[in-house]
Amino acid sequence: MHERNFYNDLLRRFENAKIMGVLNITPDSFSDGGINYDFSDAVNSAREMVNYNVDILDVGGESTRPGARPVPIEEELRRVIPLINILAKKFPQAEISVDTYKSEVARQALISGAKLVNDISGGTFSPDMFDTVARYNAKIVIMHIKGTPRTMQKNPEYDDVVAEITKFLGKQAERAISAGIPRENIIIDPGIGFGKRYEH
Repeated sequence: MHERNFYNDLLRRFENAKIMGVLNITPDSFSDGGINYDFSDAVNSAREMVNYNVDILDVGGESTRPGARPVPIEEELRRVIPLINILAKKFPQAEISVDTYKSEVARQALISGAKLVNDISGGTFSPDMFDTVARYNAKIVIMHIKGTPRTMQKNPEYDDVVAEITKFLGKQAERAISAGIPRENIIIDPGIGFGKRYEH
């Protein structure tokens, strides 16, 4: 009886879950192996995802794999903005997300048709990220990371991993709300694999 109630409750919680398809426009992506680095390949991948009823298309122009080096803002803009423009026009049924921690990339992406900013730093790498998202009435994913992509897997340590992540996400969510982002536009992500070892 208790087991059935547990699973029924779990199903109710995920009734409104959405599926995000990832399009990494980088030559060194660790999630798709760089297969979408070519513009036309990325558009074709997006079309396939939409055909499978993906709700969100997440476009990233900088790899955040462990050890990755930052990409200059001009290069990141060159990679993502033209694609976001075309995806917003071709696939209006999907919500476009930009995976960036740079507020200027977020700003131009939101102007180009993105509705969501997926920030691996949770708003800590760009001090004006929350203000930018609020200005365009967009949604934001606040993720926890320990360190930077280049350093995050170099022996990350926690006294209490759950408590530390919970505290960080709560603090950043309150900052986002104070900046003018509605609570319902905030999504939190514990950042599995970003400054965490297997045992974490």
